[in-house]
Amino acid sequence: MGNQKNETATFAGGCFWCTEALFLELKGVEKVVSGYTGGAVTNPTYAQVCEGTTGHAEAIEIKFNPDLISYEDLLEVFFATHDPTTLNRQGADVGTQYRSEIFYHSEAQKKAAENFIQLLNDQNIYGKKVVTKISSAKVFYEAEDYHQNYYNRNKNQGYCMAVISPKLDKLRKNYKSKLK
Repeated sequence: MGNQKNETATFAGGCFWCTEALFLELKGVEKVVSGYTGGAVTNPTYAQVCEGTTGHAEAIEIKFNPDLISYEDLLEVFFATHDPTTLNRQGADVGTQYRSEIFYHSEAQKKAAENFIQLLNDQNIYGKKVVTKISSAKVFYEAEDYHQNYYNRNKNQGYCMAVISPKLDKLRKNYKSKLK
């Protein structure tokens, strides 16, 4: 990771096991870390975040090489792989910790996210309004070790087979040119 050109993107799109697995497959993505951001408690635990009282979202921090994959490409995959129209929920996961939120690291990222959401809404891609929040990046707390690279270490677990595998299949089918 000696590349000084790497940038950071931080997305919350429901369960971080799902989002991490997807972004790890993309060309130009050097590293993906699961964690918590956007809340008020210092060093929250998974149990605390699951209670929904800390204000944190389950999120991923992506280190990427902008020469190999653009921030807009990351936004495209982010919006194509979760439901950005449901407030504080993704599928069966309900609570503010599962909200759809983009935490930008620069004015350029903020503008790109705003433009992307505007485009999705203008074209009525989902049939309803995108509720994804756009916020300035906050302190990112790395989740416990057992959450890192969760899908690749637990592929045969029920949740992984039922929820994550189909999302990966869709990603592999629709974004072949962007995969490692």
